[in-house]
Amino acid sequence: MSQDREPCCSPFKARDFIVFSIEKPPSDFLFRVIRYATLIILVASFSLVLYSAVTSSTPWFQFPDDAARHSAGGLPATADYVSGDDIGETNISHLQFGVAGSVTTWKERRHYSELWWESNVTRGYVWLDGKPDAAASIPWPKNSPPYRVSEDWSRFKYSSSQAAVRIARIVSESFRVGLPNVRWFVMGDDDTVFFTENLVSVLAKYDHRQMYYIGANSESVEQDVIHAYGMAFGGGGFAVSYGLAEKLATILDGCLDRYFRFYGSDQRIWACVSEIGVSLTTERGFHQTDIRGDPYGLLAAHPVAPLVSLHHIDAVSPIFPTQTHLHSLESLFQAYRVDPARILQQSFCYDRRRNWSISVSWGYTAQLYSWVVPAHMLETPLQTFKTWRSQSQGPFTFNTRPVTSDPCEQPVIYFLDEVREGAKGGETMSSYRRRAQAQAQAQSQSQSQSESGKACERPDYAPIMAVQRIKVSALKMSPHDWKKGPRRQCCEMVKLKDSTLQVKIRSCIP
Repeated sequence: MSQDREPCCSPFKARDFIVFSIEKPPSDFLFRVIRYATLIILVASFSLVLYSAVTSSTPWFQFPDDAARHSAGGLPATADYVSGDDIGETNISHLQFGVAGSVTTWKERRHYSELWWESNVTRGYVWLDGKPDAAASIPWPKNSPPYRVSEDWSRFKYSSSQAAVRIARIVSESFRVGLPNVRWFVMGDDDTVFFTENLVSVLAKYDHRQMYYIGANSESVEQDVIHAYGMAFGGGGFAVSYGLAEKLATILDGCLDRYFRFYGSDQRIWACVSEIGVSLTTERGFHQTDIRGDPYGLLAAHPVAPLVSLHHIDAVSPIFPTQTHLHSLESLFQAYRVDPARILQQSFCYDRRRNWSISVSWGYTAQLYSWVVPAHMLETPLQTFKTWRSQSQGPFTFNTRPVTSDPCEQPVIYFLDEVREGAKGGETMSSYRRRAQAQAQAQSQSQSQSESGKACERPDYAPIMAVQRIKVSALKMSPHDWKKGPRRQCCEMVKLKDSTLQVKIRSCIP
């Protein structure tokens, strides 16, 4: 067979059939027109396709909605979310309170809830073990939270406290109420006092769609050992995010029977939350106040954290020594309402010429020392209190410093006398007056009672004893300050005139 033989139907001879390869066109002019027209059509078609692909808002290959959201880094929308990913900042309307009360205790304790409850602002209920006495013909107080009667809890097992079962179920019962747009379920006792604006500031840091269990443990180590270090003590209050409450509501009843030997409701909740795999997120502003005696030292050296709650008010001495328990709280709330974020926040300053030190716990007290006291000592609470259960000298979950029996080694103590808005916008003015009775009470907490009441006769102590009043000016703190790294603010002594020491609180110099 010859190698020069060409196939009759070669695929490479297709040009014989294409208009570009017409060997004998009718005329050169017609050939050029057809060729150019074809080229223009091809270029125009390609340009149109390219333009559509680049500018069209609708992709050629559409993904399912959920996949598109995930590919953009977002979260799929669910019924639990308020408005998709743009949910807005948490505010008081997103909190639902569940206050554990009883028919017998509410009459005596309702005044504590009425301090912080705001009708038509705060949402939630006080949960009672029965209906209030209708025979008394006394209407439910308008300033109290509305009440609900707990569901039947008698079918659950218990070993020591049946009431603890009822109180534990307030979490799930609150969830089932179904109030709209709830992000956080906040639990507390009928003698728990909440500082709601600060509570909102704390919870706003967290995503309520996730599972969070937020609170704090006891101040007394003996209580934490008996119950649990990882437990949020219920008297100080704790918060459960919507994401966790939704899951907890489905398992709680069955879980309670597994832990019927536990004593408290808060210990039961902790155990059930642990089964879900969630641990405690500690916020230092929740206060169980598991102490006995005078809470002064604890409150005068509050940690750098917003004050969220106080508990066991009736079990300790009044916060202000010349007032009742309730009146003391009313005085504290008066300052709190002027500058919520700053309440109980400490500031230190020094007079280098006189070698004086001052600690201001804003809205509550001031301490004046006749010597230079380092900051790490000023931020350590004076131990004016004992442990909750055994009423011993400790240990506590924080360091303390003793109240010495030597009057020359004690600070001069001042208590809040007045607080108001300053003449300039965003400024506050507070005044703290020295009271001999307060000084004597602080001395009575020392270990040597025989020397209490003695006055210091040392010459360098006399000038600070002459200071009768401390006036403090400060700019208001913003709730957004708590989103920054916590840092104690500083102060400076402005002047001393006519037995009045003027102090200005300011941000610390970097």
